[in-house]
Amino acid sequence: MIIGTTKELKNHEYRVGLIPDNAAAFVAKGHTVYVETNAGEGAGFSDDEYRKAGATVLSTAAEVYAKCDMIIKVKEPEPCEYNLLRENQILFTYLHLAPNPQLTEALIARGVKAVAYETITDKEGNLPCLRPMSQVAGRLSIQEGAKYLERSFGGRGLLLGGVPGVERGKIAIIGGGIAGTYAAKAAVGMDAQVTLLDINLNRLSYLEDVFGASVTTLYSTEANIRKCLAEADLVIGSVLIPGGATPKLIRREHLKLMKKGAVIVDIAIDQGGCCESSHTTTHDNPVYIEEGIVHYCVGNMPGAVPYTSTIALSNTTFRYAMLMADHGLEAAARMDEGLAKGINIYNHKCTNRNVADSLNLEFVSAFDLMA
Repeated sequence: MIIGTTKELKNHEYRVGLIPDNAAAFVAKGHTVYVETNAGEGAGFSDDEYRKAGATVLSTAAEVYAKCDMIIKVKEPEPCEYNLLRENQILFTYLHLAPNPQLTEALIARGVKAVAYETITDKEGNLPCLRPMSQVAGRLSIQEGAKYLERSFGGRGLLLGGVPGVERGKIAIIGGGIAGTYAAKAAVGMDAQVTLLDINLNRLSYLEDVFGASVTTLYSTEANIRKCLAEADLVIGSVLIPGGATPKLIRREHLKLMKKGAVIVDIAIDQGGCCESSHTTTHDNPVYIEEGIVHYCVGNMPGAVPYTSTIALSNTTFRYAMLMADHGLEAAARMDEGLAKGINIYNHKCTNRNVADSLNLEFVSAFDLMA
């Protein structure tokens, strides 16, 4: 198979979909690899490293798209890339289609075989390709939240860990999945007071066993959310419905309950956000203030630490990419049911039920289309 990766175009996105070690492994198996020049530079990988790995470096993204059977990226294509996509070309990347009808329509129209990292599952039903970036985003959410609590950014002017004689900051984490858990780890490490809410009692029991008295766990109800929002200095939104739009658990009316200068970090913004007042921001302009509350809603948080993020991501995505390269998407999907769940668009149809429901599209099973 001919495989390629291009430079990411999203604001301050320095990650890259394919590292030189991946390229070398593909070439060793007889595959061909093309890389857009400087694609890996932001993550610390030079063109020479790709060449030494056996890849061919091309001058433009258009050349890579034109030559390759499979494009491996990190983030979804930008509108200027839509016309570069081809019929039956495999696109392997984070897609987050539920809040992005324009991209969904483009992928359907162009007949792309779109495989989304975020909906691939393992044998236990977990999301292995989402996990590493959720870990990064969870830790970063506390780091960024602590920064934007500073008065110069419009925050309360509060130090989360406090000092002797001064109350420590209070953090509410809504969603106890991977991102929420890693946010809690970082928050506990800063000596903040942490409350974590979720609707899964088994998950809450597990988290209580892990964190002990360092974290207060609460069942996520409207009343408990309101109570936590009123008390919190920093709120982390880490709710996830795989492939689907995120429910708006923090409504605009809730902002009036919060302390002026409190901060919301909406990790779920890639899927539309779990706060009604959230809209996507960039690393250039990461925050805005609404109802006196600082909102941090950067859509590619892990892009701020591209070396760590790129290697962590490739550690999980590469085996699926190699499976598709060796056998083709259709055979690979039959060999690995979890990979099949990553297929969001196939043969001009939406093949992920949560995406279809979110965008009012017809859902068709990818296996039915492959028959």
